Amino acid sequence: MTSRRMLAFVPLLIFAGLAALFFIQLSRGGGSNVVPSALIGAAVPQVELAALDGLKTNGVQVPGMSPDQMKGQVSIVNIWASWCAPCRAEHPLLVELSEDERFQMIGINYKDKPSNALRFLGSLGNPYDIVGVDEDGRSSIEWGVYGVPETFIVDADGKIAHKHVGPLSAASMESSFMPALAEVLASRPSAILKPD
Repeated sequence: MTSRRMLAFVPLLIFAGLAALFFIQLSRGGGSNVVPSALIGAAVPQVELAALDGLKTNGVQVPGMSPDQMKGQVSIVNIWASWCAPCRAEHPLLVELSEDERFQMIGINYKDKPSNALRFLGSLGNPYDIVGVDEDGRSSIEWGVYGVPETFIVDADGKIAHKHVGPLSAASMESSFMPALAEVLASRPSAILKPD
């Protein structure tokens, strides 16, 4: 009878051990949103994405995405969706970033309905100079995307310099994203401003 009671505690002990390991890993920084990527230093994927039809800035259709648009200036590429709650949480930071003229903002709308994407940007503001629609998610796989949101910094040579997985936050902006962006901006060949 006693051995049966002891066996009943085995799953509890295993769970407690795993929870302790998980906690230790998180406290050591295992929960970092900066994910090593085989694409760091590589050219951006050679995928073209159609524009989000109906998305306009000053009455002009916002263009779709092509790799050529990322040569000659620094770009921030953000993968997002209207159904993604963390995308909504990080959106004010993207709107704030878009006020900086030293780089362009590119959005990849991931597995979304165009009407929902338009409503999302209409209510929260459009930080993007370019928006490509990735309806089936296949193009995002080329970027090595795990899920949404993810944000990349692309240098003026069209190479991926930094990858952030998960929503940007004030803490991640200060600790890793903005220092990486500053480094890329400092190394660009000339002060190319994003087009009006």
